Amino acid sequence: MPEYNAGTFEVKRLDILDSHGNSDRALMPSLGEPEIKEIYRRLVLARAFDQRVLALQREGRMGTYASILGQEASQVASAYAAGNGARVFPSYRETGTLIALGYPLYMLFQYWSGDERGMKVPEGMNVFPICISVSSHVPHAVGAAMAARIKKEPVPSVAYFGDGATSKGDFHEGANMAGAFNLPVVLICQNNQWAISLPRSRQSAAATLAQKAIAYGFDGIQVDGNDVFAVYTAVKRALDKARNGKGPTLIECFTYRLSDHTTADNASRYRSADEVERWKKLDPLARLGKFMEKENMMPSGYAEEAARQATAEVDEGFKKYEEAGPPSPEDMFRNTFKTPAAGQMKQLGSFSGGK
Repeated sequence: MPEYNAGTFEVKRLDILDSHGNSDRALMPSLGEPEIKEIYRRLVLARAFDQRVLALQREGRMGTYASILGQEASQVASAYAAGNGARVFPSYRETGTLIALGYPLYMLFQYWSGDERGMKVPEGMNVFPICISVSSHVPHAVGAAMAARIKKEPVPSVAYFGDGATSKGDFHEGANMAGAFNLPVVLICQNNQWAISLPRSRQSAAATLAQKAIAYGFDGIQVDGNDVFAVYTAVKRALDKARNGKGPTLIECFTYRLSDHTTADNASRYRSADEVERWKKLDPLARLGKFMEKENMMPSGYAEEAARQATAEVDEGFKKYEEAGPPSPEDMFRNTFKTPAAGQMKQLGSFSGGK
């Protein structure tokens, strides 16, 4: 049989802000100084919370925790672009996303201490509970996008996951459905280069993870995941496209996990200190700070004041968490089904004071 070209594709990459704080003016999003300062403040708050939970976990006061160190730009900038106008489906490493969306800090402390009350999402927030099982929430996000289509709601879905999730069947099933039905969903892959101890080079032979979208008939783009402006721009464009009926987008945020996979991991066993040091120089918070200094948006003492305010917010959140007290064992039954089954009611009755 004669050979012919059945199709070609290209995957674009978006970079706007480099590690020295220099920006490509032609690509800069229309964000004013107040908005840029707000993004910076949310980055600082996300990092302050992250470091506090790590310290508390080491003291035995929190459960196993997945640090977001180094990935704050991918989370905060994307959340800032989404606002409350999308349904957000987070995985276990999206603490920065939730913080940027305004999720109560005391509830995040509850969640990471093993208290499920922390995932009783406040009214008015379009956030679904944190998903621990890798990629199983991708079909949920796609299903919600289909429901929005049926109900004629202009509310797209946004699902977050890591590079390892793109090797799971749930991701491929969700992506296939999203493409086949041209659904309003944005899939955000935080490619932090490591699926626990498996490096990206062994995760997939594909040149990019963004190109996996092409197989399912929709757009994929890679962005510098440590560049707040590139992430914001890509997510905003994808959401606008979704709302206008032009289908899904896969965004690969090329970033790095500076910390261990979780507090139950020791990353020094499988990656070099030199590699980590190279990525530290690409720190998203420092990068935005350099840009703000160049643009005269960071007067003397501004960074210190932002850090102080973030620490105060974290302190207040932790105080409120402690004042809430421990959860009731009965909660595990109350929050499982809307109407408890007979077996559940029987088990509930076995607790002292169960009703």
